[in-house]
Amino acid sequence: MQGQAATQQLHQQQPQQSHQPHQQPTSPQPQQPQQPHQQHQQQKALIDETKLKQLHLVSPVLESLPLSLHMGVPVYLKMDCMQPSGSFKIRGIGLMCSRAVAAGATTLVCASGGNAGKAVAYAGRMLGVKAEIVIPTSTSAYMHRLIEAEGAVVSVHGSHWAEAEVMAREIAACPGAVYIPAFDHPDVWEGHATIIEESATQLAEPPGLVVCVVGGGGLLCGVASGMTKVGWDKVPILAVETEGAHSFNAAVKAGELVTLPGITSIAKTLGAVRVCGESFGWTKKRLVISTVVSDREAIDACLRIADDHRILVEASCGAA
Repeated sequence: MQGQAATQQLHQQQPQQSHQPHQQPTSPQPQQPQQPHQQHQQQKALIDETKLKQLHLVSPVLESLPLSLHMGVPVYLKMDCMQPSGSFKIRGIGLMCSRAVAAGATTLVCASGGNAGKAVAYAGRMLGVKAEIVIPTSTSAYMHRLIEAEGAVVSVHGSHWAEAEVMAREIAACPGAVYIPAFDHPDVWEGHATIIEESATQLAEPPGLVVCVVGGGGLLCGVASGMTKVGWDKVPILAVETEGAHSFNAAVKAGELVTLPGITSIAKTLGAVRVCGESFGWTKKRLVISTVVSDREAIDACLRIADDHRILVEASCGAA
């Protein structure tokens, strides 16, 4: 909190037989810098939220009969693979991009292993501004082409997301540019929370368990905050990662944030060597069960979803 320090005035003392020490004036205290959440709230207050363009769709919740029969309980799928950018990422990233453009941004910059970059590229096209995406060498040539097809400028830098982020932040230092984090920002979490807000209106009753994957932790933050908002605080979350992209699981086991030496999993869109602190913080506030599956298990699940539902999803989705 900012404030002006009060200065004390010296009072003249009447001559006394015994010497009275003079009170020293206090020097002005330095102003305290604003905390990031204070800056974020002030920026939001300047934006007319009613005029923001919503870039995500309300996706259906479908019961998976094959999974329900296998598990012995109803299993529902939130079909965010039907989003215009191809993943849930457009929810949080779309919200942040819309707010950034409303505040005057002319270039949206993002470092991404794939889905976040595609969401920013799509947002840029829909909002009529430039998008510059930095991807690591681990991102597939196919995803590279998809991002470029949205009209974005794509650069390749580093072997994983954290290295690509260094270049992206340098680009974002240019006038008019805004850096859009792939997962670590309150706007992103707020947008992702709509997955749960929608689901609460689509399901007849609260579920017994919510399953989500963890890459950098943005989805987990949104899911957890959304569950709090709709009153699902007692419902546990199963947070799933693949071996070789298990930075959240490593943090849970260590009791603190951990940086992996690299990403070796085939699920490149889960390729964050370190999760955001907010996601780890949720493990202190509610029940979050961390588990890790193999790449083989994730791929087998993708094939099963294709057979059962005629839908092809990527390995990160198969992991869940």
